[in-house]
Amino acid sequence: MVDFREPRRPVLFLDIDNCLYPPNLGIDRLMKDRIHAYGRELGLDSASVEETCTTYLRDYGLTVRGLMKHHDIDPAGFNEKVDGSIPIEDIIHPNPLLRTMIETTTARVWGFTNAGHDHAWRVLKCLDVADLFEGVTFCDYLEPDFPCKPEPRSYAKAMNEASVDDPSLCFFADDSLMNVQVALGLGWTSVHVSALRAGCDAGIDVPGKGIVECCHISTILELPQALPLLFRQPS
Repeated sequence: MVDFREPRRPVLFLDIDNCLYPPNLGIDRLMKDRIHAYGRELGLDSASVEETCTTYLRDYGLTVRGLMKHHDIDPAGFNEKVDGSIPIEDIIHPNPLLRTMIETTTARVWGFTNAGHDHAWRVLKCLDVADLFEGVTFCDYLEPDFPCKPEPRSYAKAMNEASVDDPSLCFFADDSLMNVQVALGLGWTSVHVSALRAGCDAGIDVPGKGIVECCHISTILELPQALPLLFRQPS
């Protein structure tokens, strides 16, 4: 594992799912299908299981948190039947362009995901970039009331695990506008990765701060253009 810890060195926090790889690979759909199937196994009504899971996602940040709170599920079993059953290795493949991009950053690189530990590292390994990450802040399903994005305490956890205490040294890329909004409110320089808003130069309305500048890019490979100070430019 690479260890880049140096005083005052910026940290580039990168979301993983639907951010380091394109959302059209369908991982999100496979995940939802498995969550709904798991809900039916618990006895949730087949006609309303999707609505119930969507409600848990909205109210608790992750569906699994709602299932843990209201159905006393075994989180390890959930992880095995949902995250662990997705054939990631058949879907996600090495991305040489992504690897080259990450290799050119002058910042420390840290994963920041709402996925579990095993899923996060499987994805990074499939992309052939795992060795470029100093670490990953993930959701530990075995931890009672574990934090997740967009909760501010999740960002505090990421900063603590990455050993950075100054928000001005935190740089962030995520495909979720809500996650980016919260990061901006905490003082992180943030980039929204979304083909739907790519090229938009409008800021984001952050509670208590008003409109905050934010760059919107279509793919993670455009990150060096959004954050040029964090990347070595071609000679």
